[in-house]
Amino acid sequence: MRLRVEFTTEPFDLDEAPPHAVVAREVIEAAELDAVDVGPFGNTAEGRAEAVLTAVDALLRKALDAGATRVSLQVNVIGEESR
Repeated sequence: MRLRVEFTTEPFDLDEAPPHAVVAREVIEAAELDAVDVGPFGNTAEGRAEAVLTAVDALLRKALDAGATRVSLQVNVIGEESR
């Protein structure tokens, strides 16, 4: 199964990315995911279910530890893995 995750962290800071946002993006960029897209108002990534779920776990833990007061995320099934 393949999944897509979309997420944002708060509080927002339009002048510079807060530490929790930087950490969350670093987690996603370092994970074994494809189609990673990071932006100022939202981030998305796709990959194998296990890789996405592992990245989401790390993202939540590290972003909250770095000061996030809210993490909004959505996970969608986008297809099956080719066998």
